[in-house]
Amino acid sequence: MADADQTTAASTVDGNTLVAMCLARADIDKMFGVVGIPVTSLANRAVALGVRFIAFHNEQSAGYAASAYGYLTRRPGILLTVSGPGCVHGLAGLSNAAANAWPMVMISGSSDQSCTGRGDFQELDQIAAVKPFSKFSAKATDITKIPSSVFSVVDWAVAGRPGGTYLDLPTDVLHQTIERSEAEKLITLALNSRNKDLIEKPLISSSEIQKAVGLLRKAERPLIVFGKGAAYARAENALRKLVESTGIPFLPTPMGKGLISDTHELAATAARSLAIGKCDVALVVGARLNWLLHFGEAPKWSKDVKFILVDISKEEIELRNPSLGIVGDAKDVVEMIDKEIKDDPFCFGKTHPWVEAIKSKAKDNVAKMEVQLAKDVVPFNFMTPMRIIRDAILGMGSPAPILVSEGANTMDVGRGVLVQTEPRTRLDAGTWGTMGVGLGYCIAAAVASPDRLVVAVEGDSGFGFSAMEVETLVRYQLPVVVIVFNNGGVYGGDRRNKEEITGPHKDDPAPTSFVPGAAYHILLKAFGGKGYLVGTPDELKSALDESFSARKPTVINVTIDPSAGAESGRMQHKN
Repeated sequence: MADADQTTAASTVDGNTLVAMCLARADIDKMFGVVGIPVTSLANRAVALGVRFIAFHNEQSAGYAASAYGYLTRRPGILLTVSGPGCVHGLAGLSNAAANAWPMVMISGSSDQSCTGRGDFQELDQIAAVKPFSKFSAKATDITKIPSSVFSVVDWAVAGRPGGTYLDLPTDVLHQTIERSEAEKLITLALNSRNKDLIEKPLISSSEIQKAVGLLRKAERPLIVFGKGAAYARAENALRKLVESTGIPFLPTPMGKGLISDTHELAATAARSLAIGKCDVALVVGARLNWLLHFGEAPKWSKDVKFILVDISKEEIELRNPSLGIVGDAKDVVEMIDKEIKDDPFCFGKTHPWVEAIKSKAKDNVAKMEVQLAKDVVPFNFMTPMRIIRDAILGMGSPAPILVSEGANTMDVGRGVLVQTEPRTRLDAGTWGTMGVGLGYCIAAAVASPDRLVVAVEGDSGFGFSAMEVETLVRYQLPVVVIVFNNGGVYGGDRRNKEEITGPHKDDPAPTSFVPGAAYHILLKAFGGKGYLVGTPDELKSALDESFSARKPTVINVTIDPSAGAESGRMQHKN
């Protein structure tokens, strides 16, 4: 009888197993999340089929990891959550994927369908909850619907402009069973029925390519701007060829840094105000004309500038109303531009007034910053430790470490000081200015690029959002070094004027204050990792040297003068 029961079990699969089978057939090999009712078995089945499951303490951090993993790999990052509050916590990652246009799938268990509206355990209309952040959602209302639902959310996540999608798996569906042979048939049918229009790239108009080259050729002060959309598309070689064949200066957005090395002679980052304020034609590739680029409007930009906007999304181009819009994959478009120019080449030489002006301004600004960086200020300001970190990272050579950065002052200063020489080696708060992404991004980067060291440069406030995930670093022995700029609070502790310290709770800590001298380095030691407390240049250099060589989970707690930063970093006008 026991043998008969085992044979029956082997010939049937439940909903958990079927989901895992579909994920494996969709070439999903990583999953991030927090297990519990009703998805623990789903995680275990996926692991058994070759999907690596990275278990977090909090769905928020797991969601940030899934979103970043999608960006780094061009495959949807998968987030698995429990029902109700687990789904709500996961919305942080899903919304981050939507804002940054990164492919991600959130999969959540949900309550039993027969109990809808009766107050079942963790009951929530999760399809409605995810709607603002999901470009496509599916609910598998029966086990037979699982294959088509899984392949749909995976395909929609990468289709067109990438983004977040959602799959809802009711408890009763996960417990349903079907014959294994029937499951295989359903998978094959779903695979053969996939919407090929979602997978295919849009056709690029050759006439628009010709117009773009014509505008660049006639420009007196052209500029090439590229962002993380170009990074996602792997457009770095085509962009480098375009810059070097035409001699046109380039400006990356923060996460576009490294597509062409920051040290390139045509880099305009250090002359940003001049570059965007005076250019007459701007080729914008995989970057949106949003707040990060001042909406493409005067007074930051010339009122007469002509924008050539390259984007995978037709809707984005229509929203921005550029002089010329080209819908297409960034890499494909730039390669076509390169080919068009090759047939009739032109080049802005090193002595061209525009190129000379950019180089001269960049050189002057870098020289001014280096004067500040050269000073060893103790107690530390932000510049001194940032210089030491920059030099340590550059000293690693290639493959360059992946840098993760968040925090108001820490991230702002780091954008100007830290140098990216290779593509997709910078992850920060991004389009949505999301704080709390740090540890999730670190874990995603370490899993996606195991050959690279991951270095996080975090403000103490940003670190605090996800600090418990340092245990996850130790559990999986990931090569991540977390550097915490500890200035005692948000922006640097109590920054109130005396007139503001009034009322019945005036003796409470300021809303921006943390415990002074917090021993963040000891947190990692509690889990078996390595921690350092540093306050001088020699101490920081020694800690970086040891931790970079060891490639083990580490927290370096850097004591910063609480008065060194500015409130809201460079966004004071918004506060």
